[in-house]
Amino acid sequence: MKNRFNEFLALHHKAEAVQIGNVWNAQSAQVYDKLNFAAIGTSSAAVASSLGFADGEEMSFEDYLFVIKRIAATTSAMLTVDLEAGCADTPEEICNNITKLNNIGVAGINIEDSIVTDGKRSIVDANNFAAKLKQITSLLTAAGVEVFINVRADSFLLGLPNALEDALARTKLYQDTGVHGLFFPCITQIADIEKITALSRLPVNVMCIPGLPDFKALQDAGVKRISAGPFLNMNIYKALETSIEKITAENSFASLFN
Repeated sequence: MKNRFNEFLALHHKAEAVQIGNVWNAQSAQVYDKLNFAAIGTSSAAVASSLGFADGEEMSFEDYLFVIKRIAATTSAMLTVDLEAGCADTPEEICNNITKLNNIGVAGINIEDSIVTDGKRSIVDANNFAAKLKQITSLLTAAGVEVFINVRADSFLLGLPNALEDALARTKLYQDTGVHGLFFPCITQIADIEKITALSRLPVNVMCIPGLPDFKALQDAGVKRISAGPFLNMNIYKALETSIEKITAENSFASLFN
């Protein structure tokens, strides 16, 4: 299987920000392929929902891996995988999961600094997480595994009262761990984004959320990667619900063909 790490890394250092097509199965991935997207990425929340699980590592890695394998086998775009908190506890186990992904052609992964316990998400200690990242990148280097590691910092996602200050502190720590990108879901203010991109030596990723500025404004603010997250999946299934309601109300399938 061809290793596309260098090609994927290069996407993040072009003048134009890369748009990642977020997918949840082979069928959704093929839509992005048809539209000539250079890169796609799984949304763990969308994949979990499609399998009947809640977000937060409720689905097993084996179930997730089956879906990822089908996506990798049926699309030509570079593929990155949302690995949540690693789908394992120890750096060794996380590296084992990353190696399995890399062996099927996955070019990158996301790993996040929050965990879900009993349905509640909380952020982990930044220094401890940075140390864990260093262990992971060292183990991967020793094993000869090249994969783009995009670190998701959840300061804004969790609505921390000092979200910007916390995100800046995590930026300083995480960018010196051997990873390749930093991801700040739920950040929306251009001034905040500019502060982070000015500090970060790594490409910065933001995600679809209400109030997010348009792509040009994000690019002008220094953003290098833009993701849809689970929102297309949510939108599609809301439209499905509306279609079914209309069919039921009209006692006819005619609305499907109008």
